[in-house]
Amino acid sequence: MKDLVYAPDPPVRSKGSKIGAIGAGMIMAECHLAAYADAGFPVVAIASRTRANAQKVADRWKIGRVHDTPEALIEDPEVEIVDIAYPPDQQPALIRHALGQPHVKGILAQKPLALSLDEARALRDEAAAAGKILSVNQNMRYDQAMQVLKQILDRGELGEVVFAQIDMHAIPHWQDFLKEYDRLTLSNMSVHHLDVLRFLLGEPEEITTVVRTDPRTTFQHTDGICVSTLRFESGALALSTEDVWSGPRAEGYDDDQHITFRIDGTEGVAKGTIGWPTGVASTLTYASRKTTGGQWVTPGWETMWFPHAFIGVMEQLQHAVETGAAPALTVADNVKTVELIEAAYRSVAEGRTVRLSEIQTP
Repeated sequence: MKDLVYAPDPPVRSKGSKIGAIGAGMIMAECHLAAYADAGFPVVAIASRTRANAQKVADRWKIGRVHDTPEALIEDPEVEIVDIAYPPDQQPALIRHALGQPHVKGILAQKPLALSLDEARALRDEAAAAGKILSVNQNMRYDQAMQVLKQILDRGELGEVVFAQIDMHAIPHWQDFLKEYDRLTLSNMSVHHLDVLRFLLGEPEEITTVVRTDPRTTFQHTDGICVSTLRFESGALALSTEDVWSGPRAEGYDDDQHITFRIDGTEGVAKGTIGWPTGVASTLTYASRKTTGGQWVTPGWETMWFPHAFIGVMEQLQHAVETGAAPALTVADNVKTVELIEAAYRSVAEGRTVRLSEIQTP
């Protein structure tokens, strides 16, 4: 068996650019800011829809300035990176405001980048025209199991990938603002899985998606529970399942929420769990004829997707701002994920397989 090296968490190469945080909800308070404190990223200001909520979060994380509005924070000349955790219908306006500020060097947006593909493409093009770095927070790519799995694949330890699967049976905490949209799981949960499949396997050629409503979710929606089959340019097939019902849910039932993944290749197999639903570290075990002698190997780590993956997300933007290199999470790459989501919705609406060439622009 060869000596094998794994890097579940990327190194912090850069951390000097000052961050302004927009949003004071769970994802900012429990993930972004916890990760930034751990890594030593400087957060100099915060704002949210409600100043009182922003003040509470500022007090907790010892952030020096609280602005009355997100726009005022963006105009703060000390802010070099604008970190947005805000509803997606309001995010494009904030991004555009930040693109117009000479002191802003980088923007970290949430996914979905926008509620329509046309708007996502427009934001990509406007950022390029402004000469600003716009990055999108596809944080599942920095889950420790996904980082190590990518390294194993890139080293060819599994050979040619034949089939991949992500199987989710877990209940998300849907934010109230989603009640106003006509899109639910594909845009807000499947986006993690479809994006990470692109990260691992390259570009898909086609997608077929079927959905049904989630009988537990009380507000209007169509895409509650989703099953998507993808064919990749490499020839690999993949299956992504998002069961957000994960029932039955009632007093007396043991909680069985979980997310699992598996990749089969010509030279080996990798499988594991995503720890997010139960608040534990993700896991990965694999066997390779090329490097492990066919024996199962289980790399280990103590960090978790929430909050530690958010270190990698911000670090790649910090490094891009400080060096001029392209970020790992470019807006142009994220638009390809938005195109994949759009293709999935078209597949649902028209009841057929949709080729990505139908969605993509020349």
